[in-house]
Order: sequence, then structure tokens, then C-alpha cells
Amino acid sequence: MQQETLRAEERVTSGSRVSRRLRRDGRVPGVVYGADFDTRSVHVSDRELYAVLHTDAGRNAIIEVDIDGTQVLTVAREIQRDPVRGIITHLDFIQVKLDTAIDAEVALEFLGVPLGVRDDGGIVEMIDSSVMISALPNAIPQSIEISIEHLGIHDTIKVEDLPAIDGVEYLADTDHPLLTVSLPAIEVEPEPIDMLEGEEGVEAEGDEEASAEEEG
Repeated sequence: MQQETLRAEERVTSGSRVSRRLRRDGRVPGVVYGADFDTRSVHVSDRELYAVLHTDAGRNAIIEVDIDGTQVLTVAREIQRDPVRGIITHLDFIQVKLDTAIDAEVALEFLGVPLGVRDDGGIVEMIDSSVMISALPNAIPQSIEISIEHLGIHDTIKVEDLPAIDGVEYLADTDHPLLTVSLPAIEVEPEPIDMLEGEEGVEAEGDEEASAEEEG
């Protein structure tokens, strides 16, 4: 997997006011840490960060963070975003070693149109669009493909159905469902209410009460 380089500057001060000022200046605050690396607060260019995280590797890109001349091999994790604008507001860079496996979330690509959809009018219900794996940083796949053309109504793709990949271990339960084909729900129309009959019933009941009062 190709390594990306990201320049970073160390933050000498912290706090919400400092972070807001950095974001106004086009910088994203973050931290870099690892098992044998002292935690350092940094900030990086939002444009350079966007480019690094939008390669084919996506969020699993191996990023060499250059902190004022000190290089640290990392992956981006704990990415926080603004709930309205969607921009990254903070993230962690976790140190990695190329000979040590790490956990990663990998996107699933379901290929083809199921038989149950094509021939029986079924629908595809996606349960999970990604799966957690463990692998060496350079062995993390960009995505995992699996064909679903053979699926009929009520058939399901589970973790155990995913293809075996050298150096990749699936972390989810083998029977965890990822996608299923089902029949669309049938909408039942409510029975019409006969308003005329109801009104007559009320009117008749009222007449009976009036008659009872007259007799009394």
C-alpha cells in the first residue's frame, strides 16, 4: 500500500479557543501517539489532510506524519466531524509498525443483482456496508468484493461467506449477517368506515333517549 506524507506542526498551546482559531486558519488539530512515541499535539492543513484521506486506501491510508522534521508512521483514527458542515474538526494519528497487525474497518462491495430481485421482485436489505478486520498495515485491502447474484428470497450473506484473503482476519462473528434479500412489505389498506350507518345509529339512540324522557 502506498504511503502518504503529511506535514504537521506541533501545538504549543491547547484549548477550545486555540482549536477554533486553527480551524479558521484552515488547520485541523490532532494528536499523534503510539506505544513507543510520546503523545504530541499537532495541527495539519485541512486541504492536505483531505487529499491524504481520499486516496484509494481511504481512512486506512498509511500516513507518515512529519512533525517539524520528526517522521512517524501512522494511521488516522477517531476522526471527529462537524455535525452540520461535515468537516473534520479533530483526529488521532496512531503510530503503526509495518510488521505488526492493526484493526481496520474495510468497505464491502456487493456485486451483481440477486436472482430474488430480478425474478421474484425482492429487495436488497443491507445490514452492514463494512467489516472489521485485522491485518498488517500494508495488507489491508481497499475494499472486499463479494458476488450476490445467486441470492434468492430470504438468502443472506454472512461474514463466513466473505472471501479468504491472505493475511486478513475477520473480527466479526462468522454468522453475523451483512445483507439479505427479502420480499417487500405488503401495505394493507384500512377498511372504510360507514359514516352514514354510524350517524344513523347515534341518531336512533338519541331518539330512544328522547322517547324515554317523554314517557317518564
